[in-house]
Amino acid sequence: MRVQKLTFAALAVAAGLTLTACQSNDDGKAQSAPSSPSSASSSGGSEQGGGKDSAGKPPAGKGSAGKSSGGQGATAGTGSQESGKTAKCRTDELQITAKDGTIDGDPDGTVVVELKNRSGRNCAISGYAGVDLKTNAGSLSAKRTGEQAPSTILKNGQSTFFGINYPFNKSGGSGVRVTGLVVTPPNETKAVSLPWPGAATLPVTDGSGSPVKVGPIGSAGQGG
Repeated sequence: MRVQKLTFAALAVAAGLTLTACQSNDDGKAQSAPSSPSSASSSGGSEQGGGKDSAGKPPAGKGSAGKSSGGQGATAGTGSQESGKTAKCRTDELQITAKDGTIDGDPDGTVVVELKNRSGRNCAISGYAGVDLKTNAGSLSAKRTGEQAPSTILKNGQSTFFGINYPFNKSGGSGVRVTGLVVTPPNETKAVSLPWPGAATLPVTDGSGSPVKVGPIGSAGQGG
C-alpha cells in the first residue's frame, strides 16, 4: 500500500508539472499576438506625421511654437504692407484756394492754387489737377505743361501749390471774359468752383489750342 501511494503521488506531481508547462506556453502565445501599449502609441504617432509622444502631446520645441511663429510672420507681413501705403488726398479733405501770383515784368499772368490738407492725417498727392476756366464763351480747359509731376506726402495742415499761366489780353479788344475757375484734384472726380483772381479777360484765340497752361502739383511756391 505504501508503494502504491508513492506511485500515485509521483504521478500527480508529474501531471501538475505538465499542466503548468502547457498553461505557460499558451499564455506566451496569447501575449505575443497583440502589440504592446508603447508600440501602439509609437505607431499611432508615425501615422499622424510623427512629432507626438506616447501621451499624444507634441514634444518640447515643436508643434505650437512653430505654428505660432508662422502665423505671426504672415500677419506681420500683411500689416507692414498696408501700413506702407498712404491714402490719396480727397477733394473733401483739401482746402483749395486761388490767388494772383503775377510778378511785374512777367510776359504772362499767373494764378497760384493752394491745396491744404485738413483731413487730420497724412495724404498722398501727385500729378496734374484738372483746371477749367469759366468764360462768357464757354468752358476753357487748361493744357498741361508736360513737366515731371513729383509725388508729395502732405502732412495734416501742410499745403502744396501749382501754377496756372495765361496770356494777357493786349489786343485792345474786349477779349474773352473770365467768370470763374474750376479745380479738380489729381485722381479725383469732384471739382471745386473758385473765383478767378487773375486778369478779367483773355485774348481771343485762333483756335490752335488753349492759351492757358497748368503746371503739376508742387510746381509753384507760395509766392507764385
